[in-house]
Amino acid sequence: MNSFLGKVAIVTGASTGIGRATAIDFAEKGANVVVADVNVLEGNATVAHIRGIDRKAIFVRCDVANEIAVKAMVGSTIHEYGRLDFACNNAGIEGRSSPLAEMSNGDWQRVIDVNLTGVFLSMKYEIPEMLKAGGGTIVNMASILGQVGFAGAAAYTAAKHGVLGLTKVAALEYAAKGIRVNAVCPAFIDTPMLARGGLTTDPEIRKTMEALHPIGRLGDPDEVAKVVTWLCTPDASFMAGEAVLVDGGYVAR
Repeated sequence: MNSFLGKVAIVTGASTGIGRATAIDFAEKGANVVVADVNVLEGNATVAHIRGIDRKAIFVRCDVANEIAVKAMVGSTIHEYGRLDFACNNAGIEGRSSPLAEMSNGDWQRVIDVNLTGVFLSMKYEIPEMLKAGGGTIVNMASILGQVGFAGAAAYTAAKHGVLGLTKVAALEYAAKGIRVNAVCPAFIDTPMLARGGLTTDPEIRKTMEALHPIGRLGDPDEVAKVVTWLCTPDASFMAGEAVLVDGGYVAR
């Protein structure tokens, strides 16, 4: 029996990378999907792909740092599908790399607003609708940088540590009410975010990044997506408040 048929999933940051792969995997498993992002062109392309495999999807433009936009995103979901069962709060930005003492307040705040406050706002409006549906599952996208540090990424690292804290609190507050909340912590995944930072486009830098992972390569977005959707299945029914590493052995070094 397919546990996703007739169910509804929101995926934020679903235009590209891990979010896109996750939205598509939800759809392939039978869920109706809300693709949320600020990138309209690529977001609609994700929707077109899902509809091309004969599944339902809509695009909602949403800056997760904006409370009004997040509330409207969840409202659009209910208007379109009438319920909410799953959410992958994936939207995030890398921010500008710099030593902590040289980081501007604006650069710090924008990363915190999107990567941490955006997860808080998303859960704030997703959870009431899941309660109405009798339960649900939330997967927050953290990072290995939610568990370890990385020079030059103070805001990103702080935000992802915060995501793990939010995940634990939400799990404690809502597990008994039928909502399981977990987080996924990917290492360096071959996505447009890494390409923007030049980490995958320069062969020497890419080789260096690959060597950080004992498995000897970067991750693929699909490898993370499949963990996200698995956490939403009955097979993961006793998991709550966890931070699941998908890191090719990075943290085990």
